[in-house]
This record gives sequence, structure tokens and C-alpha cells, in this order.
Amino acid sequence: MSATGYLNADELNTLLPGTLPGLLGIVVDSHEPGRLTAHLDIRPELLAPNGYLHAGTVVTLADTSCGLPTRALLPEGSTGFTTIELKSNHLGTAREGRIQAVATNVHAGRTTQVWDAVVSNAATGKTIALFRCTQSVLWPR
Repeated sequence: MSATGYLNADELNTLLPGTLPGLLGIVVDSHEPGRLTAHLDIRPELLAPNGYLHAGTVVTLADTSCGLPTRALLPEGSTGFTTIELKSNHLGTAREGRIQAVATNVHAGRTTQVWDAVVSNAATGKTIALFRCTQSVLWPR
């Protein structure tokens, strides 16, 4: 853990192997409290049968980008969190290259956190999806 008590990008990347984000190839680029950036290189197995990027791939990048930094803003005494709602609006797609996500915290309360993410084509900057999720803060029973 870094001196500030938050996991930096390198430390977060060590958590990904053997998990769905790791299998997809998600890489955390930067992390500071309330903000995370990540990317994913598109491979054929991440596409839908129609040849375009699978919506689940985009959602997983966005959800991971929002979930990983949630830990840094948890209130003292809480035991973790779980996603209770997520929504995505898909505005475009890609077939190759790299997509990136920028996740930002909108609300960090005692019982919930709300995060937004914008997923875009790294080469063109074109927005592919807008994403919002709500995390429920977990407390000891």
C-alpha cells in the first residue's frame, strides 16, 4: 500500500490476474482518490458475433474502473462494498485498437458510493459508452 493508504495503479494491477478483468486484459493506468483511468486492447475474442466490440467487454472495463477505486473511499470501519446498480449507454463501438475509461466519484457516503465512467476510443477520443454505478458500502454484522 502506498504511503497515503491508497493502492496505486501498479498495486491495483497486481490484483487483476486470475479475475475477469485480468482475463480481458484490463490495465489500470492511474489512480488517485476519486479517479481512476484504465485501458483495454481489443482482441478478436472480445468482439460479439457481429464483429463489433461486445457490450459486456465495455461494461466490464467501466465497472472495473469504478469498482477498484471504490475501496480507497470506503468509510473507516466498513468491510467492503458490492455493486447494487449499474447502467450504460452505448454510443459507439470499435473493432480494433484500444479503448480507455476514466472513472470519477460522484458521491462517497456512509452507505453508498456513486461512480461515473466514460469509455472512449483511445486513438480518436470518440466516446463509446457512458456508465454509472452505485456501490453499497458493507458493514460488520
